[in-house]
Amino acid sequence: MIKTNLTVISYFIVLGFTQYPKVEITVFVLCLLMYLITLLGNMILISITILDSRLHTPMYFFLSNLSILDIWYTSSALTPMLTNFVSGKDTISFSGCAAQMYFSLAVGSTECVLLSMMAYDRYVAICSPLRYPIIMNKRICVQIAAGSWVTGCLTAFVETMSVLQLPLCGNSVINHFACEILAVLKLVCADTSKVQLIMLVISILLLPMPMLLICISYAFILSNILRISSADGRGKAFSTCAAHLTVVILFYGTALSMYLKPSAVDSQEIDKFMALVYGALTPMLNPIIYSLRNKEVKAAVKKVLIRQLLCALFSPNSK
Repeated sequence: MIKTNLTVISYFIVLGFTQYPKVEITVFVLCLLMYLITLLGNMILISITILDSRLHTPMYFFLSNLSILDIWYTSSALTPMLTNFVSGKDTISFSGCAAQMYFSLAVGSTECVLLSMMAYDRYVAICSPLRYPIIMNKRICVQIAAGSWVTGCLTAFVETMSVLQLPLCGNSVINHFACEILAVLKLVCADTSKVQLIMLVISILLLPMPMLLICISYAFILSNILRISSADGRGKAFSTCAAHLTVVILFYGTALSMYLKPSAVDSQEIDKFMALVYGALTPMLNPIIYSLRNKEVKAAVKKVLIRQLLCALFSPNSK
């Protein structure tokens, strides 16, 4: 617990969307649907990647990591909000708030790095297909994934500890649907310039820089696509790239608008809805855009379903 002037903060009140009673139920229903679709889509992708050996490739290895991140992030951010809405409870313990803040930052930061590495993987696969198995071998893929996770967890630890060591003013009301670091920072009654500088440096490293790498990778990919002689092939490739870039812009764009906006701009109400975009909408879209539309994945799903059906029909217990 953190001691302030005459107050000990042992719990926080999370406002969520209670200030908007007319849209609160709508937001709850939409978030619940997005959460269920996120769970279903990402669990399907992880399962078929494990069960079908044809999907044991670098691309699907990274997609499985992305699915784990999406499930973890939405569960840490949305589940408490949905539970609080149903139970009518709007409080969270200090330790629970600290854990939620850390895990949300860790998963979000890891995803920022991983998405850029996935773009690099696609660049190598399309622009250097003959060298792809050598460049993106199993050891390199594991190192890239591990590096993404370590980077996300370490930067989240630094940010979380920087905020939690500051004194709070006794106001325990968080104007957000989760223990988001910027919302908690507004409760601090001390100079936050040092913490804001740390967050600025980390945000620059994790947001515009990976996004720049993604844009450069897709620029090379698109230039390679233009050389495809088939108009139909070019159209399909452009459609895939456009879908990928749309999700990337949604994710990085909303995060950039929150974490790199001028400190004088106070937009907590807008931030809550922006957080829903990168915290709920993009995790739902990721498995659909990146994989579930692919012929390989559709074939793998059919194969797994047929195998399970045959096992059910011809197993001894079914007779």
